[in-house]
Amino acid sequence: MQEQAQERARQRDTVDDIVDQWARARPELDSGPMALIGRLRRYNLRVDSALREYFAQHGLDTSEFDVLATLRRAGEPYELNARGLLKSAMVTSGAITNRVDRLSAKGLVERRPCESDRRAVLVRLTPEGKDLVDALLPGHVRNERRLLAALDRDEQAQLDALLKKLLVAHGDIERL
Repeated sequence: MQEQAQERARQRDTVDDIVDQWARARPELDSGPMALIGRLRRYNLRVDSALREYFAQHGLDTSEFDVLATLRRAGEPYELNARGLLKSAMVTSGAITNRVDRLSAKGLVERRPCESDRRAVLVRLTPEGKDLVDALLPGHVRNERRLLAALDRDEQAQLDALLKKLLVAHGDIERL
């Protein structure tokens, strides 16, 4: 298995061709950063596509699943205010409102007034929403495992640590 992974790593990819083109066009430039960022971007597109496909099979998009999963992992009673959802999703309040509207129309979440702040609204998973996220989670994890299967567990841990180091260095340190 490891030999196959090493052989795949030795194979050329599209980014190698791009780097070669830059080496011919601008040989004085170090294209190493272009190669790494290019591979990260290309792989991210493949991951996004695989996640979209999985969730679409179940009538959701990835942003809707993100809201459901955020509420589920919040623990009972599986509810958060808009600020809590925003902090987790890193999108605009309008985007959260649209996601919650779609999920509410599907009967997967409900809005309810906050007892301690009458201006605030809480978003809560319905029993159907909880059942759906619980049913989808094992397949989602299998899908992600499949996407990482070219790396053994040690390589996955190394990549995870390196990506975390980059994220922290660029300010992604806000805690949920």
